[in-house]
Amino acid sequence: MRRTLPLAIAATTLATIAIPGVPAVANPDTAAAMPVRGHPDTVRWGPCPEKVASPRLECSTLDVPLDYRNPDGRQIEIAISRLASQEPSKRRGVLLTNPGGPGGAGLDYPAILAGSGLPQKVLDLYDVIGFDPRGVGRSTPVSCDLTREQQYRGNFPPYAHTAADVAKEAPNARAIAGQCATSRTAWMLPHTTTANTARDMDRIRTALGEPKLSYLGASYGTSLGAVYTTMFPKRGDRVVLDSNLGPGGYDYTVMRMFARGLEDRFPDFEKFAAAHPEYGLGTTPEQVTAKYFDLAGRLEEKPVQGIGGMEFRGFTFDRLYADGFMPELAEFWQAVDTDRPVPAIPPLPNAENLMAARFYVICGDTRWPGTVREYQRNVAVDRLKYPMLGASTAGIGPCAFWPTERAEPPVRIGDRGPSNVLMVQNERDPGTPLAGAQKLRRAFGERATMVTADQGGHGVYPFGRNTCAKDAVTAFLTSGQRPSRDLACAAEPSK
Repeated sequence: MRRTLPLAIAATTLATIAIPGVPAVANPDTAAAMPVRGHPDTVRWGPCPEKVASPRLECSTLDVPLDYRNPDGRQIEIAISRLASQEPSKRRGVLLTNPGGPGGAGLDYPAILAGSGLPQKVLDLYDVIGFDPRGVGRSTPVSCDLTREQQYRGNFPPYAHTAADVAKEAPNARAIAGQCATSRTAWMLPHTTTANTARDMDRIRTALGEPKLSYLGASYGTSLGAVYTTMFPKRGDRVVLDSNLGPGGYDYTVMRMFARGLEDRFPDFEKFAAAHPEYGLGTTPEQVTAKYFDLAGRLEEKPVQGIGGMEFRGFTFDRLYADGFMPELAEFWQAVDTDRPVPAIPPLPNAENLMAARFYVICGDTRWPGTVREYQRNVAVDRLKYPMLGASTAGIGPCAFWPTERAEPPVRIGDRGPSNVLMVQNERDPGTPLAGAQKLRRAFGERATMVTADQGGHGVYPFGRNTCAKDAVTAFLTSGQRPSRDLACAAEPSK
Protein backbone atom coordinates (compact mmCIF):
# COMPACT_ATOMS: atom_id res chain seq x y z
CA MET A 1 0.00 0.00 0.00
CA ARG A 2 1.63 3.14 -1.12
CA ARG A 3 0.32 6.57 -0.19
CA THR A 4 -1.06 6.99 -3.71
CA LEU A 5 -2.73 3.52 -3.57
CA PRO A 6 -2.46 1.50 -6.77
CA LEU A 7 -5.28 1.59 -9.23
CA ALA A 8 -7.96 3.13 -7.01
CA ILE A 9 -7.79 2.38 -7.35
CA ALA A 10 4.68 -8.75 6.79
CA ALA A 11 6.15 -16.95 18.73
CA THR A 12 8.91 -14.33 18.97
CA THR A 13 11.61 -12.45 17.21
CA LEU A 14 13.63 -14.88 15.12
CA ALA A 15 16.66 -16.01 17.06
CA THR A 16 17.77 -17.81 13.92
CA ILE A 17 17.18 -17.35 10.23
CA ALA A 18 15.89 -20.72 9.11
CA ILE A 19 15.77 -21.31 5.38
CA PRO A 20 15.30 -24.88 4.10
CA GLY A 21 18.63 -26.39 3.11
CA VAL A 22 20.78 -23.69 4.72
CA PRO A 23 22.46 -23.93 8.13
CA ALA A 24 20.87 -21.50 10.57
CA VAL A 25 22.86 -18.48 11.73
CA ALA A 26 22.64 -18.52 15.53
CA ASN A 27 22.73 -14.74 15.79
CA PRO A 28 22.66 -12.77 12.53
CA ASP A 29 24.00 -9.66 14.26
CA THR A 30 27.22 -11.32 15.35
CA ALA A 31 27.79 -13.00 12.01
CA ALA A 32 30.20 -11.32 9.63
CA ALA A 33 28.43 -9.22 7.02
CA MET A 34 28.43 -11.04 3.71
CA PRO A 35 30.41 -9.34 0.94
CA VAL A 36 28.51 -7.82 -1.94
CA ARG A 37 29.35 -9.81 -5.03
CA GLY A 38 31.03 -7.75 -7.72
CA HIS A 39 31.01 -4.48 -5.75
CA PRO A 40 33.59 -2.74 -3.55
CA ASP A 41 32.75 -1.60 -0.03
CA THR A 42 31.96 1.88 -1.33
CA VAL A 43 29.11 2.16 -3.82
CA ARG A 44 29.98 4.04 -7.00
CA TRP A 45 27.41 6.80 -7.26
CA GLY A 46 26.51 8.44 -10.53
CA PRO A 47 23.65 10.20 -12.32
CA CYS A 48 20.16 8.83 -11.88
CA PRO A 49 17.97 7.64 -14.77
CA GLU A 50 16.34 10.45 -16.69
CA LYS A 51 12.87 9.96 -15.19
CA VAL A 52 14.22 10.09 -11.62
CA ALA A 53 14.37 13.86 -11.57
CA SER A 54 16.29 15.58 -8.78
CA PRO A 55 19.51 17.53 -9.23
CA ARG A 56 21.00 16.25 -5.97
CA LEU A 57 19.92 12.62 -6.18
CA GLU A 58 22.63 10.08 -7.08
CA CYS A 59 22.04 6.50 -8.19
CA SER A 60 23.82 3.18 -8.38
CA THR A 61 23.11 -0.54 -8.58
CA LEU A 62 23.94 -3.50 -6.39
CA ASP A 63 24.06 -7.22 -7.11
CA VAL A 64 22.28 -9.44 -4.57
CA PRO A 65 21.50 -13.17 -4.56
CA LEU A 66 18.24 -14.21 -6.15
CA ASP A 67 18.10 -17.01 -3.57
CA TYR A 68 19.84 -16.38 -0.25
CA ARG A 69 20.04 -20.14 0.25
CA ASN A 70 22.56 -20.06 -2.61
CA PRO A 71 24.40 -16.74 -2.14
CA ASP A 72 26.95 -17.46 -4.86
CA GLY A 73 24.33 -18.44 -7.41
CA ARG A 74 22.28 -16.30 -9.73
CA GLN A 75 22.34 -12.60 -8.91
CA ILE A 76 19.73 -9.90 -9.50
CA GLU A 77 20.22 -6.16 -9.65
CA ILE A 78 18.88 -3.68 -7.09
CA ALA A 79 18.70 0.01 -7.98
CA ILE A 80 19.56 2.38 -5.12
CA SER A 81 19.69 6.15 -4.73
CA ARG A 82 21.21 8.66 -2.32
CA LEU A 83 20.40 12.18 -1.22
CA ALA A 84 23.69 12.89 0.54
CA SER A 85 23.99 15.02 3.65
CA GLN A 86 25.62 18.35 2.87
CA GLU A 87 26.90 18.67 6.43
CA PRO A 88 29.63 16.01 6.82
CA SER A 89 30.46 17.14 10.34
CA LYS A 90 26.87 16.46 11.44
CA ARG A 91 26.30 13.24 9.51
CA ARG A 92 25.22 10.29 11.67
CA GLY A 93 24.73 7.62 9.04
CA VAL A 94 22.13 6.51 6.50
CA LEU A 95 18.34 6.67 6.60
CA LEU A 96 16.96 3.94 4.34
CA THR A 97 13.45 4.65 3.11
CA ASN A 98 10.50 2.84 1.58
CA PRO A 99 7.21 4.47 0.47
CA GLY A 100 5.04 1.36 0.55
CA GLY A 101 3.44 -1.02 -1.90
CA PRO A 102 4.24 -3.80 -2.31
CA GLY A 103 5.07 -2.99 -5.89
CA GLY A 104 5.87 0.66 -5.24
CA ALA A 105 9.14 2.04 -6.60
CA GLY A 106 11.29 3.99 -4.15
CA LEU A 107 14.25 5.24 -6.16
CA ASP A 108 12.92 8.79 -6.18
CA TYR A 109 11.56 8.71 -2.63
CA PRO A 110 14.44 10.60 -0.94
CA ALA A 111 13.81 13.55 -3.26
CA ILE A 112 10.04 13.33 -2.65
CA LEU A 113 10.61 13.38 1.11
CA ALA A 114 12.94 16.35 0.87
CA GLY A 115 10.46 18.23 -1.31
CA SER A 116 7.57 17.40 1.04
CA GLY A 117 8.97 18.88 4.21
CA LEU A 118 11.52 16.45 5.62
CA PRO A 119 13.23 18.76 8.14
CA GLN A 120 16.64 20.14 7.23
CA LYS A 121 18.18 18.84 10.44
CA VAL A 122 17.19 15.31 9.38
CA LEU A 123 18.66 15.89 5.91
CA ASP A 124 21.86 17.14 7.53
CA LEU A 125 22.11 14.13 9.84
CA TYR A 126 21.66 11.37 7.27
CA ASP A 127 22.34 10.32 3.74
CA VAL A 128 18.76 9.50 2.73
CA ILE A 129 18.75 6.25 0.75
CA GLY A 130 16.05 5.04 -1.62
CA PHE A 131 15.72 1.80 -3.55
CA ASP A 132 13.41 -0.09 -5.86
CA PRO A 133 12.67 -3.38 -4.04
CA ARG A 134 13.45 -6.59 -5.88
CA GLY A 135 11.01 -7.16 -8.73
CA VAL A 136 10.05 -3.49 -8.94
CA GLY A 137 10.94 -0.72 -11.37
CA ARG A 138 14.66 -0.84 -12.13
CA SER A 139 15.38 -3.73 -9.77
CA THR A 140 14.95 -6.78 -12.01
CA PRO A 141 11.24 -6.11 -12.63
CA VAL A 142 8.70 -8.93 -12.64
CA SER A 143 5.65 -9.36 -14.84
CA CYS A 144 2.38 -11.31 -14.99
CA ASP A 145 1.48 -10.06 -18.50
CA LEU A 146 -1.62 -8.41 -17.04
CA THR A 147 -4.15 -6.65 -19.20
CA ARG A 148 -5.44 -3.25 -18.09
CA GLU A 149 -8.64 -4.88 -16.87
CA GLN A 150 -6.70 -7.50 -14.91
CA GLN A 151 -4.57 -4.82 -13.26
CA TYR A 152 -7.71 -3.32 -11.80
CA ARG A 153 -9.68 -6.48 -10.99
CA GLY A 154 -6.71 -8.06 -9.25
CA ASN A 155 -6.42 -5.18 -6.81
CA PHE A 156 -10.02 -5.00 -5.56
CA PRO A 157 -12.29 -7.86 -6.68
CA PRO A 158 -15.77 -6.88 -7.90
CA TYR A 159 -18.30 -6.22 -5.16
CA ALA A 160 -20.04 -9.55 -4.51
CA HIS A 161 -23.73 -9.32 -3.63
CA THR A 162 -24.18 -13.09 -3.59
CA ALA A 163 -22.18 -16.29 -3.21
CA ALA A 164 -22.62 -16.77 -6.95
CA ASP A 165 -20.77 -13.50 -7.56
CA VAL A 166 -17.76 -14.87 -5.69
CA ALA A 167 -17.81 -18.08 -7.73
CA LYS A 168 -18.12 -16.06 -10.93
CA GLU A 169 -14.92 -14.13 -10.11
CA ALA A 170 -12.87 -17.24 -9.31
CA PRO A 171 -11.86 -18.02 -12.93
CA ASN A 172 -10.52 -14.47 -13.37
CA ALA A 173 -8.43 -14.80 -10.22
CA ARG A 174 -7.18 -18.21 -11.32
CA ALA A 175 -6.21 -16.81 -14.73
CA ILE A 176 -4.07 -14.09 -13.18
CA ALA A 177 -2.31 -16.59 -10.93
CA GLY A 178 -1.67 -18.79 -13.96
CA GLN A 179 -0.22 -15.90 -15.94
CA CYS A 180 2.16 -15.07 -13.09
CA ALA A 181 3.25 -18.73 -12.99
CA THR A 182 4.02 -18.83 -16.70
CA SER A 183 5.37 -15.33 -17.29
CA ARG A 184 8.91 -14.63 -18.45
CA THR A 185 9.86 -13.75 -14.84
CA ALA A 186 8.25 -16.74 -13.13
CA TRP A 187 11.74 -17.85 -12.04
CA MET A 188 11.53 -15.05 -9.45
CA LEU A 189 8.24 -16.23 -7.92
CA PRO A 190 9.65 -18.10 -4.90
CA HIS A 191 12.18 -15.37 -4.13
CA THR A 192 10.22 -12.12 -4.36
CA THR A 193 9.25 -11.88 -0.71
CA THR A 194 9.36 -9.38 2.13
CA ALA A 195 12.00 -11.42 3.94
CA ASN A 196 14.29 -11.43 0.91
CA THR A 197 13.78 -7.69 0.42
CA ALA A 198 14.81 -7.25 4.07
CA ARG A 199 17.95 -9.27 3.30
CA ASP A 200 18.55 -6.98 0.33
CA MET A 201 18.30 -4.02 2.70
CA ASP A 202 21.06 -5.50 4.80
CA ARG A 203 23.19 -5.96 1.69
CA ILE A 204 22.66 -2.26 0.96
CA ARG A 205 23.83 -1.45 4.49
CA THR A 206 26.94 -3.57 4.00
CA ALA A 207 27.72 -2.07 0.59
CA LEU A 208 27.49 1.43 2.05
CA GLY A 209 29.98 0.49 4.76
CA GLU A 210 27.54 1.24 7.58
CA PRO A 211 27.51 -0.77 10.84
CA LYS A 212 23.83 0.09 11.29
CA LEU A 213 21.04 1.73 9.34
CA SER A 214 18.15 3.94 10.36
CA TYR A 215 14.87 3.41 8.56
CA LEU A 216 11.75 5.35 7.58
CA GLY A 217 9.03 3.18 6.05
CA ALA A 218 5.41 3.96 5.26
CA SER A 219 2.40 1.70 4.75
CA TYR A 220 3.66 -1.68 3.45
CA GLY A 221 7.08 -0.21 4.25
CA THR A 222 6.17 -0.68 7.93
CA SER A 223 5.92 -4.41 7.38
CA LEU A 224 9.25 -4.37 5.57
CA GLY A 225 10.82 -2.43 8.45
CA ALA A 226 9.28 -4.70 11.07
CA VAL A 227 10.65 -7.75 9.29
CA TYR A 228 14.09 -6.17 8.92
CA THR A 229 14.38 -5.20 12.58
CA THR A 230 13.18 -8.68 13.56
CA MET A 231 15.66 -10.51 11.33
CA PHE A 232 18.54 -8.12 12.07
CA PRO A 233 17.67 -6.57 15.45
CA LYS A 234 21.11 -5.19 16.25
CA ARG A 235 21.75 -3.74 12.81
CA GLY A 236 18.94 -1.20 13.07
CA ASP A 237 19.64 2.24 14.52
CA ARG A 238 16.46 4.37 14.64
CA VAL A 239 13.44 2.70 13.07
CA VAL A 240 10.34 4.74 12.18
CA LEU A 241 7.20 2.95 10.97
CA ASP A 242 4.50 5.27 9.58
CA SER A 243 0.93 4.02 8.87
CA ASN A 244 1.23 0.48 10.07
CA LEU A 245 0.12 -2.91 8.84
CA GLY A 246 -0.58 -5.64 11.36
CA PRO A 247 2.13 -8.06 12.51
CA GLY A 248 1.21 -10.56 9.79
CA GLY A 249 2.22 -8.17 7.01
CA TYR A 250 0.16 -7.77 3.87
CA ASP A 251 -1.95 -10.89 4.26
CA TYR A 252 -5.63 -11.71 3.70
CA THR A 253 -6.48 -10.14 7.05
CA VAL A 254 -5.04 -6.83 5.87
CA MET A 255 -6.94 -7.08 2.59
CA ARG A 256 -10.19 -7.40 4.53
CA MET A 257 -9.14 -4.49 6.78
CA PHE A 258 -9.42 -2.06 3.85
CA ALA A 259 -13.18 -2.21 4.34
CA ARG A 260 -12.87 -1.25 7.99
CA GLY A 261 -10.48 1.53 7.00
CA LEU A 262 -13.05 3.06 4.66
CA GLU A 263 -15.71 2.96 7.38
CA ASP A 264 -13.28 4.51 9.91
CA ARG A 265 -12.43 7.35 7.53
CA PHE A 266 -15.77 8.04 5.84
CA PRO A 267 -17.21 10.24 8.65
CA ASP A 268 -14.58 12.86 7.77
CA PHE A 269 -15.94 13.05 4.24
CA GLU A 270 -19.51 13.08 5.51
CA LYS A 271 -18.71 16.23 7.49
CA PHE A 272 -16.95 17.83 4.54
CA ALA A 273 -19.73 17.14 2.05
CA ALA A 274 -22.50 18.16 4.46
CA ALA A 275 -20.68 21.45 5.11
CA HIS A 276 -20.57 22.16 1.33
CA PRO A 277 -24.18 21.91 0.09
CA GLU A 278 -23.09 23.28 -3.29
CA TYR A 279 -22.09 19.72 -4.23
CA GLY A 280 -25.65 18.49 -3.71
CA LEU A 281 -24.60 15.38 -1.81
CA GLY A 282 -26.66 16.04 1.32
CA THR A 283 -26.67 18.42 4.23
CA THR A 284 -26.30 15.82 7.01
CA PRO A 285 -23.86 12.94 7.44
CA GLU A 286 -26.74 10.48 7.08
CA GLN A 287 -27.71 11.98 3.72
CA VAL A 288 -24.12 11.76 2.45
CA THR A 289 -23.94 8.09 3.44
CA ALA A 290 -27.25 7.43 1.71
CA LYS A 291 -25.90 9.13 -1.41
CA TYR A 292 -22.88 6.78 -1.41
CA PHE A 293 -25.09 3.70 -1.50
CA ASP A 294 -27.45 5.30 -3.99
CA LEU A 295 -24.67 6.10 -6.44
CA ALA A 296 -22.92 2.74 -6.00
CA GLY A 297 -26.20 0.91 -6.64
CA ARG A 298 -27.14 3.00 -9.66
CA LEU A 299 -23.73 2.54 -11.24
CA GLU A 300 -23.81 -1.21 -10.69
CA GLU A 301 -27.13 -1.32 -12.56
CA LYS A 302 -26.02 1.08 -15.29
CA PRO A 303 -22.43 2.36 -15.56
CA VAL A 304 -21.99 6.02 -16.48
CA GLN A 305 -19.11 7.08 -18.73
CA GLY A 306 -17.44 3.74 -18.13
CA ILE A 307 -17.71 4.05 -14.35
CA GLY A 308 -19.41 1.15 -12.60
CA GLY A 309 -20.19 0.57 -8.97
CA MET A 310 -16.79 -0.92 -8.15
CA GLU A 311 -14.93 1.92 -9.84
CA PHE A 312 -17.01 4.34 -7.78
CA ARG A 313 -16.26 2.51 -4.54
CA GLY A 314 -12.57 2.20 -5.37
CA PHE A 315 -12.14 5.85 -6.36
CA THR A 316 -13.90 6.97 -3.18
CA PHE A 317 -11.55 4.81 -1.11
CA ASP A 318 -8.52 6.16 -2.96
CA ARG A 319 -9.44 9.82 -2.55
CA LEU A 320 -9.91 9.47 1.19
CA TYR A 321 -6.16 8.97 1.57
CA ALA A 322 -5.73 12.74 2.07
CA ASP A 323 -7.96 15.63 3.12
CA GLY A 324 -6.77 17.62 0.12
CA PHE A 325 -8.54 15.17 -2.21
CA MET A 326 -11.99 15.72 -0.72
CA PRO A 327 -13.05 18.55 -3.06
CA GLU A 328 -12.04 16.40 -6.04
CA LEU A 329 -13.99 13.47 -4.63
CA ALA A 330 -17.08 15.61 -4.04
CA GLU A 331 -16.90 16.93 -7.61
CA PHE A 332 -16.57 13.36 -8.87
CA TRP A 333 -19.69 12.29 -6.97
CA GLN A 334 -21.55 15.35 -8.21
CA ALA A 335 -20.61 14.67 -11.83
CA VAL A 336 -21.67 11.03 -11.58
CA ASP A 337 -24.90 11.98 -9.85
CA THR A 338 -25.87 14.54 -12.49
CA ASP A 339 -24.43 12.66 -15.49
CA ARG A 340 -21.97 15.46 -16.24
CA PRO A 341 -18.56 14.70 -17.78
CA VAL A 342 -16.16 13.04 -15.38
CA PRO A 343 -12.48 13.91 -15.84
CA ALA A 344 -10.47 10.99 -17.13
CA ILE A 345 -8.34 9.25 -14.52
CA PRO A 346 -4.90 8.72 -16.07
CA PRO A 347 -3.42 5.25 -15.70
CA LEU A 348 -0.57 4.83 -13.26
CA PRO A 349 2.87 4.56 -14.84
CA ASN A 350 4.31 1.05 -14.85
CA ALA A 351 1.00 -0.29 -13.56
CA GLU A 352 1.57 -3.82 -14.87
CA ASN A 353 4.85 -4.17 -13.00
CA LEU A 354 3.36 -2.56 -9.90
CA MET A 355 0.50 -5.05 -9.74
CA ALA A 356 2.63 -8.04 -10.71
CA ALA A 357 5.17 -7.26 -8.00
CA ARG A 358 2.34 -6.82 -5.53
CA PHE A 359 1.01 -10.30 -6.34
CA TYR A 360 4.47 -11.86 -6.15
CA VAL A 361 4.95 -10.50 -2.62
CA ILE A 362 1.54 -10.80 -1.00
CA CYS A 363 0.82 -14.23 -2.45
CA GLY A 364 4.34 -15.47 -1.78
CA ASP A 365 4.65 -14.20 1.78
CA THR A 366 1.65 -15.97 3.31
CA ARG A 367 -1.02 -18.49 2.45
CA TRP A 368 -4.49 -17.16 1.63
CA PRO A 369 -7.73 -19.16 1.80
CA GLY A 370 -7.71 -21.76 -0.94
CA THR A 371 -11.35 -22.57 -1.57
CA VAL A 372 -14.18 -20.56 -3.08
CA ARG A 373 -16.41 -21.52 -0.15
CA GLU A 374 -14.11 -19.78 2.36
CA TYR A 375 -14.30 -16.53 0.40
CA GLN A 376 -18.06 -16.86 0.09
CA ARG A 377 -18.38 -17.14 3.87
CA ASN A 378 -16.07 -14.18 4.50
CA VAL A 379 -17.83 -12.02 1.93
CA ALA A 380 -21.17 -12.74 3.58
CA VAL A 381 -19.76 -11.58 6.92
CA ASP A 382 -18.01 -8.44 5.66
CA ARG A 383 -20.88 -7.40 3.40
CA LEU A 384 -22.95 -6.93 6.57
CA LYS A 385 -20.16 -5.68 8.83
CA TYR A 386 -18.59 -3.19 6.38
CA PRO A 387 -21.16 -2.70 3.60
CA MET A 388 -19.32 0.10 1.81
CA LEU A 389 -16.45 -2.12 0.60
CA GLY A 390 -16.39 -5.40 2.53
CA ALA A 391 -17.99 -7.57 -0.15
CA SER A 392 -15.09 -6.62 -2.41
CA THR A 393 -12.08 -6.74 -0.11
CA ALA A 394 -13.09 -10.11 1.37
CA GLY A 395 -13.48 -11.46 -2.16
CA ILE A 396 -11.42 -13.93 -4.10
CA GLY A 397 -8.16 -12.95 -5.80
CA PRO A 398 -5.08 -14.52 -7.41
CA CYS A 399 -3.53 -15.52 -4.07
CA ALA A 400 -6.23 -18.18 -3.71
CA PHE A 401 -4.67 -20.04 -6.64
CA TRP A 402 -1.00 -19.17 -6.19
CA PRO A 403 1.13 -21.78 -7.92
CA THR A 404 4.33 -22.06 -5.94
CA GLU A 405 5.38 -23.44 -2.58
CA ARG A 406 6.67 -20.89 -0.08
CA ALA A 407 10.42 -21.10 0.38
CA GLU A 408 10.17 -20.22 4.07
CA PRO A 409 7.49 -19.35 6.65
CA PRO A 410 6.58 -15.73 7.31
CA VAL A 411 8.75 -13.81 9.75
CA ARG A 412 7.00 -13.58 13.10
CA ILE A 413 7.25 -10.15 14.71
CA GLY A 414 8.01 -10.24 18.43
CA ASP A 415 9.41 -8.30 21.35
CA ARG A 416 13.03 -9.47 21.41
CA GLY A 417 15.54 -6.81 20.46
CA PRO A 418 16.48 -3.23 21.29
CA SER A 419 13.84 -0.60 22.06
CA ASN A 420 14.49 1.44 18.93
CA VAL A 421 11.15 1.43 17.06
CA LEU A 422 8.84 4.43 16.82
CA MET A 423 5.43 3.80 15.29
CA VAL A 424 3.32 6.73 14.11
CA GLN A 425 -0.29 6.38 13.04
CA ASN A 426 -3.39 8.37 12.09
CA GLU A 427 -6.51 7.34 13.98
CA ARG A 428 -8.68 7.27 10.84
CA ASP A 429 -6.46 5.78 8.17
CA PRO A 430 -8.33 4.05 5.32
CA GLY A 431 -5.36 2.08 4.02
CA THR A 432 -3.78 0.93 7.28
CA PRO A 433 -6.47 1.15 9.96
CA LEU A 434 -5.59 1.88 13.57
CA ALA A 435 -6.74 -1.60 14.62
CA GLY A 436 -3.90 -3.19 12.63
CA ALA A 437 -1.32 -0.77 14.03
CA GLN A 438 -2.44 -1.61 17.56
CA LYS A 439 -1.83 -5.32 16.88
CA LEU A 440 1.69 -4.58 15.64
CA ARG A 441 2.31 -2.39 18.68
CA ARG A 442 1.33 -5.26 20.99
CA ALA A 443 3.55 -7.68 19.06
CA PHE A 444 6.59 -5.40 19.48
CA GLY A 445 6.06 -5.02 23.22
CA GLU A 446 8.72 -2.81 24.79
CA ARG A 447 10.62 -2.59 21.54
CA ALA A 448 8.22 0.08 20.26
CA THR A 449 6.48 3.27 21.27
CA MET A 450 3.46 4.45 19.26
CA VAL A 451 2.32 8.00 18.54
CA THR A 452 -1.26 8.36 17.28
CA ALA A 453 -2.64 11.49 15.63
CA ASP A 454 -6.31 12.44 15.83
CA GLN A 455 -6.66 12.94 12.10
CA GLY A 456 -7.72 11.04 9.01
CA GLY A 457 -5.79 10.03 5.94
CA HIS A 458 -2.87 7.81 5.10
CA GLY A 459 0.56 8.96 6.16
CA VAL A 460 1.89 11.14 8.97
CA TYR A 461 5.55 11.99 8.33
CA PRO A 462 6.44 14.39 6.86
CA PHE A 463 3.27 14.80 4.78
CA GLY A 464 0.64 15.11 7.53
CA ARG A 465 -0.50 18.26 9.28
CA ASN A 466 -0.31 17.09 12.91
CA THR A 467 2.64 18.98 14.38
CA CYS A 468 2.70 16.96 17.60
CA ALA A 469 3.13 13.64 15.76
CA LYS A 470 5.63 15.00 13.24
CA ASP A 471 7.74 16.63 15.96
CA ALA A 472 7.92 13.31 17.81
CA VAL A 473 9.36 11.62 14.71
CA THR A 474 11.85 14.41 14.06
CA ALA A 475 13.02 14.31 17.68
CA PHE A 476 13.57 10.56 17.48
CA LEU A 477 15.47 10.71 14.19
CA THR A 478 17.69 13.57 15.35
CA SER A 479 18.23 12.80 19.05
CA GLY A 480 17.16 9.19 19.50
CA GLN A 481 14.61 10.25 22.11
CA ARG A 482 11.17 8.69 21.95
CA PRO A 483 8.16 9.59 24.10
CA SER A 484 8.46 7.80 27.43
CA ARG A 485 5.14 6.06 26.74
CA ASP A 486 2.63 5.83 23.91
CA LEU A 487 1.49 9.32 22.96
CA ALA A 488 -1.90 10.48 21.66
CA CYS A 489 -1.71 13.75 19.72
CA ALA A 490 -4.85 15.86 19.70
CA ALA A 491 -6.48 17.05 16.50
CA GLU A 492 -5.16 20.24 14.97
CA PRO A 493 -7.24 22.62 12.84
CA SER A 494 -6.91 22.51 9.08
CA LYS A 495 -4.83 25.30 7.60
